[in-house]
Amino acid sequence: MNDELRHELLALADEDQHVRKAAGERAGPGEEIPDDLAREWARVDGRNTARLAEVVGEHGWPTRSLVGDDGANAAWLLAQHADRNLDRQKRFLDLMRAAVAANEASAVDLAYLTDRVATHAGQPQIYGTQLRPGPDGRLTAYPIADSDMVDQRRAALGLDPLVDYIAASQQR
Repeated sequence: MNDELRHELLALADEDQHVRKAAGERAGPGEEIPDDLAREWARVDGRNTARLAEVVGEHGWPTRSLVGDDGANAAWLLAQHADRNLDRQKRFLDLMRAAVAANEASAVDLAYLTDRVATHAGQPQIYGTQLRPGPDGRLTAYPIADSDMVDQRRAALGLDPLVDYIAASQQR
């Protein structure tokens, strides 16, 4: 295991979450994030995306064997938030897909990244992990491909039924 890389990924993920928590504390649901925090958020995401691309170039996808479960989860989080660079995010998705096939990354994390990339590309999601406020302010899933089967796909990964996921997310 590469402990140095693991610790770096964990630190980057901590910073990712710190800026999002700060934004959540200063802007309520449906409110605009203050400009200073929006700029910081974009800076953190841009830097983290670039660094993850460097890591991938040097080591390949950060797998469980390379950086442990928590390090692999941190790499996924950085990829999940690489929204400003869809091409890189798609590349991360391809690499993570191969890692999951080798049991070197989380299938649940892959489901979230799959849906994130799909929604940002204007495509329907597969697992219903990506939510947005509806007209009434309540959370609703972005469009889902073959939505009648979404709970079966979610169950295959150990995810709760979509209605339960939305209800739990609404309470956060």
